[in-house]
Amino acid sequence: MAKNELPLASVARLLKNVGAQRISDKAVVAYAEVLEEAATKLSIEAVDIAKNSGRKTIKDTDIKLALASICTCKK
Repeated sequence: MAKNELPLASVARLLKNVGAQRISDKAVVAYAEVLEEAATKLSIEAVDIAKNSGRKTIKDTDIKLALASICTCKK
């Protein structure tokens, strides 16, 4: 299992902030892994958007465009 980049306490807080009363340690680790995978995919897409725009700097609009291009969730 890879080392988590996200602090597990912060991940647990995200779950508690939406109403979870109790969260197992394994659930926190699993959720952190999912978040890290999603963040990596989003980052790759944002970097591609910036590069295609001739920039090295990632802007907030790149993140928003990247999210729109990979998100299949309802808004």
